[in-house]
Amino acid sequence: MATDRENAVFEAAIKLGALYHQFVGTPISRSTAEIVEAAIESAVSLQPYVTKITVRLDKNLMNENPFGYSELTGAMYDAVIETKYGDAVCRASLKFEDGYPLMKILE
Repeated sequence: MATDRENAVFEAAIKLGALYHQFVGTPISRSTAEIVEAAIESAVSLQPYVTKITVRLDKNLMNENPFGYSELTGAMYDAVIETKYGDAVCRASLKFEDGYPLMKILE
């Protein structure tokens, strides 16, 4: 049987993975980035065990196509999530590092 600590880590990891795959490809622009950040935070915060989430998207990577928008890519993410399972809390992040959308446990 998994411990509360293991479950808190699992919940953080599965939610970051879902966040990544669910929103990559979303049409975005520098003028709508904050709205998309808030929408992602709102959607993920509805899930069980999530106590806090912060999502920031790198606007410098948003290069508009001829129609005036970009597509959200994994390189744009800077997210930190906190989950609580029983008495255990996990803080984890998703950030593009060394050419890869790396997820890691912060504490």
